[in-house]
Amino acid sequence: MKYLITLVLLSVINTAFAQNNTKIDTLDTNPNYDKALAEKLGADDYGMKRYFLVILKTGTNTTTNQELITTSFKGHMENINHLVKIGKLIVAGPLGKNNDGYRGIFILDNVNSIDEAKELLLTDLAIKNGLLDYDIYNWYGSAALPEYLSFSDKIWKLKP
Repeated sequence: MKYLITLVLLSVINTAFAQNNTKIDTLDTNPNYDKALAEKLGADDYGMKRYFLVILKTGTNTTTNQELITTSFKGHMENINHLVKIGKLIVAGPLGKNNDGYRGIFILDNVNSIDEAKELLLTDLAIKNGLLDYDIYNWYGSAALPEYLSFSDKIWKLKP
């Protein structure tokens, strides 16, 4: 009889723990989870993915040749648009004046390695001509980040 009571008590305790663990798991799961969207965006279980963050900085070329500068930065803007079109660039923008020579940022998507990121960056005429340089970092961010791109073309009034 003593063993039967012990067995019943262990069974009740085990059931209580199982129910308690289920409650914890339920608290940690997202009721809005969209598996198809998560897979489309390449999200991990936390809704995140890996990107490459590029910090653009002043390059070593200190030319005053205005034609080279103008051509290079026109090519820089054209390259940004090209990289967005092919799905490799999801964020780009200038930084405000600072003492570190930092000029802007890129967040690269669908890029498998730092070497591939470097190849893409060398398609930028301002980088190729040494007017801009860069540092690259692995970055872990929301997999939903690329979704803002569909709205970005609907909110600008004047061509940047």
